[in-house]
Amino acid sequence: MTDAVEAGISSGTEGKLIRALDWKGAFWVAAGVPPLVLFSIGGIAGTTGKLAFVVWIISMVMGFLQSFTYAEIAGMFANKSGGASVYGATAWLRYSKFIAPLSVWCNWFAWSPVLSLGCAIAAGYILNAFYPIPAADSQMVLDWISTHAASVTADSPRVAEYIAAHAGTTPDDAVKALLGTDGVAALTPAIRSWSLLSFNIPFLATANINATFFIGGILMLIIFAIQHRGISETASVQKWLAIIVLVPLLIIGLYPIVSGQILATNVTGLVPPTAAYAATDGTWSNGGWTLFLGGLYIAAWSTYGFETAVCYTRELKNPKTDTFKAIFYSGLACCLFFFLVPFAFQGVLGHAGMLAPGIVDGTGVAEALGGLIGAGRVITQLLVVLMIMALFLAIMTAMAGSSRTLYQGSKDGWLPKYLDHVNEHGAPTRAMWTDFAFNLFLLAIASDVGGYFFVLAVSNVGYIIFNFLNLNSGWIHRMDSGHIERPWKAPTWLIGLNTVLAFVNALFLGAGAKVWGYSNALWVGFIFAALILPVFAYRHYVRDGGKFPAGAMEDLGLVGQDLGVKKAGMLPYLALAGGLAIVLIANVIFQLPA
Repeated sequence: MTDAVEAGISSGTEGKLIRALDWKGAFWVAAGVPPLVLFSIGGIAGTTGKLAFVVWIISMVMGFLQSFTYAEIAGMFANKSGGASVYGATAWLRYSKFIAPLSVWCNWFAWSPVLSLGCAIAAGYILNAFYPIPAADSQMVLDWISTHAASVTADSPRVAEYIAAHAGTTPDDAVKALLGTDGVAALTPAIRSWSLLSFNIPFLATANINATFFIGGILMLIIFAIQHRGISETASVQKWLAIIVLVPLLIIGLYPIVSGQILATNVTGLVPPTAAYAATDGTWSNGGWTLFLGGLYIAAWSTYGFETAVCYTRELKNPKTDTFKAIFYSGLACCLFFFLVPFAFQGVLGHAGMLAPGIVDGTGVAEALGGLIGAGRVITQLLVVLMIMALFLAIMTAMAGSSRTLYQGSKDGWLPKYLDHVNEHGAPTRAMWTDFAFNLFLLAIASDVGGYFFVLAVSNVGYIIFNFLNLNSGWIHRMDSGHIERPWKAPTWLIGLNTVLAFVNALFLGAGAKVWGYSNALWVGFIFAALILPVFAYRHYVRDGGKFPAGAMEDLGLVGQDLGVKKAGMLPYLALAGGLAIVLIANVIFQLPA
C-alpha cells in the first residue's frame, strides 16, 4: 500500500474520505454557522421580546463551553468522520446498542433541515427580487385604488364584516382598508400565489408544491454540484463565500454601536412579552419564563452549530492538532457574530420593529440590515444578494456535515449500508442524495412561515437529544476509554460543568418545544427520533448478523465484538432517566401565557 493511500489520499475505489484539509479549511467549512443567526432572529425576538439579545448571548456562551467536551472526544477518533454525534455515540455503545445510533440520527435530522429552511428563505428573496408584492402605499396600488374606487362602497357587506372584526373603525376607513387589500392582491404577480399541489400531512403540517419549492430545489441541486467535487473544493468555495458574507455582516453589526444608534430603551427593562409576538412587555410569570426558555430552546439550533467543525476529522491532514483549533476558532467567530448582530438589530429596531413580518419570516432581513447602516436602494439590493450568499454558506455547511454524519453512521454499522460510499473525489454522494431527497419533503412543508417554524421546532428536538447524549459522553469516555489517547484534554471541571449543561438543555427541551406554534412539536420530535430504532435493528441484526464492523471496534481499542467493561456502572442509565424526567416535568410545569 502506498504512503498516499495510508494517509487517506485514495481514489474513490478505495472507499475512503480524503485527508485534504487543515484546521483553516475546516474553519471555513464551518463558517456557514454565523449566518444561522439570521434564520431565527425574528422568531426569537417575537417570542422573548426585549430579552432576545440576552437569549442569544446566554445560548452562545453555553455552546462555546460545551464545545470543549466535543473537542476532546473528537480528538480520540482521528479515523472517523461525521462529527461530535459519532464520537459521543461510541461512549454509549457499551450500555445500549440502540442509544448510539439514536445520537447520530438525532444530530442528522437536526442539521439536515438547514438545507430546506435556508433554500426556502433564499427562494423568498429571489421571488421578492423578480416578482415583488407591491406595498399598500406604493404608487401603483394607489393608482389601482383610484381607478377601482367604486368597487367597494360604504353599504357593502364586506365593509360591515370588516367593522365587526375591527371595532371602532369608521365606514370610510374600512373602505380604504379593503380597497388597499384588493389593490395589493390584484397587482401581486400570479407566481406568488401559484401552487401545483397542496395537501395536509396528518399530525404534521400542510405541504405546498409552489414556486418556493421549485426554486429551493434548484438551489439545493447547485449546492450538491459544488460539494460533489469533495471537501477541498467545498472548503475553497466556502472560504470566499465566508469572506464576502461575514466581513460586511460584521461591519453592519458594529456600525450601529460605534455610530451611537443603539437606543437604551430598546435593550433595558428586560422582561418577557405578554405573549408570543406581542409588542407589550409582560412579567416574569410562569408564561414569561416559558417564552424565555422557548427562546433558549430554538437559539441552541444556531448557536451550538459550530460543533460541525469537527465533522471533518477523517479529512484533516493532521487531526491531532487541527481538530481542537478548528472548533475553538469557529466558536470564537460565532461568539462575535451571535453577540453583535442580535444586539445591533434590537438596539436600533426595538421590540416592535423586530416583529415586522419580513424579519419574522427571514425574507426582509436584508432590508433591515440596510436600515441599520442607513443604506440607499442600491446598497440594500446588494445586501439582498449578500443574504442569498449567506444562506448558501449555511446550506453548504449543513450538507457537508450532515452527509458525513450519515456516511460514518453507515461505516460504523448504525445506519443503512448503502450510505457507506464516496465518489472519486471523496464526497459521500449517496448520503448527499439522501439529504437532498429528505429536504425536498421538508421544503414542501417549509414553503410557508408556519411550516418553517414547525420544521425548525421539531428538528431541534433531535438536536437537544443529541447534545444531551454527547455532553454526557464526555465523562463516560473518561471512565470507560481512559486508555485512548487524547491529543487535547478538557479540564475536568469543564467536563463536569458541561454535564450540568446537558440537563439544562433538557429543561429547554421540555419547556420550549411547545412555544413555536405547535403544542405537539415535542412528541413529533420524539416519534421522529424513534424511527431510527427499527432501521438500526434491521441493519445490525438482519444485515450484519448482530456484529459491528471491525473498524468501529478498533477505534475503541476493542478486539472482536467484546464491548468492554462498563466501568461507569449504572450512572449512564441514571443520567438518561434524569434527563427524561426533567423534560417531562418541565413540559407539564411551564405553560404558555393565557
